[in-house]
Amino acid sequence: MTSLEPVAHASPPQSTPSPDPGAAGEHGPSTGRLVGVDLTRAFAVFGMFAVHVGPFEAARGDIGGWIRSLSEGRASALFATLAGFSLMLIAGRFEPKTGLAGRQAKARIVIRAVILLVVGTALTMTDFGDAVILNAYAVYFLLALPLTRLRARTLAVIAAVLALVGPQVGFGLRAWLGEPVLNSINAYDPLERLCGVGVLDLLLTGFYPAISWMSFVIAGMALGRLDLAAGAVQRRLAVLGPALIALGYGMSWLALKILGGGIPDRVPDGMPRKDAMADLAAGSAPPPAKWSLEADPWLLLAAEPHSGSTFDVIGCLGVAITVLLCATVAMAKLPRLRRLAGPVIAVGTMSLTIYVGHILAILALPGKSATPPDANSTVLLCAFVLGAVVFAALWSRFFRRGPLEDLLNSATKPARLLR
Repeated sequence: MTSLEPVAHASPPQSTPSPDPGAAGEHGPSTGRLVGVDLTRAFAVFGMFAVHVGPFEAARGDIGGWIRSLSEGRASALFATLAGFSLMLIAGRFEPKTGLAGRQAKARIVIRAVILLVVGTALTMTDFGDAVILNAYAVYFLLALPLTRLRARTLAVIAAVLALVGPQVGFGLRAWLGEPVLNSINAYDPLERLCGVGVLDLLLTGFYPAISWMSFVIAGMALGRLDLAAGAVQRRLAVLGPALIALGYGMSWLALKILGGGIPDRVPDGMPRKDAMADLAAGSAPPPAKWSLEADPWLLLAAEPHSGSTFDVIGCLGVAITVLLCATVAMAKLPRLRRLAGPVIAVGTMSLTIYVGHILAILALPGKSATPPDANSTVLLCAFVLGAVVFAALWSRFFRRGPLEDLLNSATKPARLLR
């Protein structure tokens, strides 16, 4: 199961679960369907829509532009956090699976990683380019395999250390190796030659480099080990999420103000942001590319979307925790809202299908097939959201899983043969 799949049932804990999935786990962790996680995943899907088809910065007066600005960088970070959460549902949520069950769980994760790498590579070969996150997911899953038996506290510490150290190490490695060396390595990388996003991109230089993005995945794994229905856990997360938001974005603003630096006015391909947005609006800009290898060191202090800085990672983690907590509490405390949100929750249960489908839909739009498309607007964003909700609601009435989720589940069945 990936974060682009429905959250079904957690592994049974050692203690007796609460009979009410939405109730606080006073007598043991809840193991019912995690509807709040599905709802959070739907929000991440809609955030991706906003980034890919929402209006540009020039249209910030429009509500669609405001949603796009809020979603940029944070929607994909939320996806990565949920990916870590879902890994725990495979590896054993409250207690890690061991022995044969543990080996089969790891085999399922590896199979899913391979499939996501294939699908992600195929989508990256289109005009959508580097914006595809599925092949990055594959790498995250493989890197997370040795951590699936760790406790929540240990995982949280590792995520914190990576958030503090990873961006600086990544920046130093890119500067130390230099573009000629990196280009030489890429020349021997079949993935790079096939789709333009190779191993170095996925680990160090790409749009979602593992060296900084694994912080989200491991933090999600830590969250997966917690009983989100427990009141004590909810209270701690209610403090932690907003605190991380304030720390990440507040400290970035303060550091730049005190040191007199400026947030680099650049987009991922190294073009000045205003010029790039004008070109995108005119339909003459190339697909999003990786950060310039000569990026301004001030990026290490900026909390700009996809800057990959420590402040950006901390702020995005705070947003992910806060959204997940709010969705979980709302679904547990407001049953009427839960019923009304059913069609939206359905989107979260088949987010792999919806994610791939929205890319294919963008590529099929008239005009230049790239992201963002020529017709990006609030109207187009609303059309994508409405289309996803209607499709998911209708499909879920007749089928347990989304079409791609069902295929992915079937593909991992051979893991049961492992002995």
